[in-house]
Amino acid sequence: MNSKSTQCVPEDELDKGDTAERAANNKIRGMKLLTQELRRKLPPLYSQDGKGGKSVALVKFFTPDSNWTFHGVEFDGEDRFFGLVDGHFKELGYFSLSELESVNGPMGLPIERDLHWKPKTLEEIAPELFTPVESTK
Repeated sequence: MNSKSTQCVPEDELDKGDTAERAANNKIRGMKLLTQELRRKLPPLYSQDGKGGKSVALVKFFTPDSNWTFHGVEFDGEDRFFGLVDGHFKELGYFSLSELESVNGPMGLPIERDLHWKPKTLEEIAPELFTPVESTK
């Protein structure tokens, strides 16, 4: 067992409503997936409508034991994100914080937040989703 798995989550990052599974995963990962500071920084749902690839992903979550990543662009302040999910393929859509907090990868590792992530536009992350479609005329 590595030292990270035995760290405690700081008191200011604990939620009274955490389920046992979410609390256990928080202890294993040594962090809360979404801090109060990130909650304040993330724009509300639908606020980046119309920006397309210029929308900014402020947070990145990943499965350390597989290839799934979740880039949060907007957040409803409670549980729901809109962003880019890169799993079997890349797609824009909704995902929930509660699911990220309770899911484990194939080797049992919980999803983590990329602590070194620098905000990027969606077109920087997945340019293939935002390239202009050529006319067939």
